[in-house]
Amino acid sequence: MPKIKTNSGSKKRFALTGSGKVKRKHAYKSHILTKKTKKQKRRLTKFAIVDKADVKRIKLLLVK
Repeated sequence: MPKIKTNSGSKKRFALTGSGKVKRKHAYKSHILTKKTKKQKRRLTKFAIVDKADVKRIKLLLVK
């Protein structure tokens, strides 16, 4: 069997934590920032944990 390649797009978007959870960035932080409040932009800066329903698919894409 050949090696399975890691999906390049998901490699850039997701990261695994030490406990095996998947981290992701928030959406809506790239443009049209003038109409968003400081509080909203500050919250969007932080990482979020991927929902349980999507973890299996994302981990498959991150297989090395």
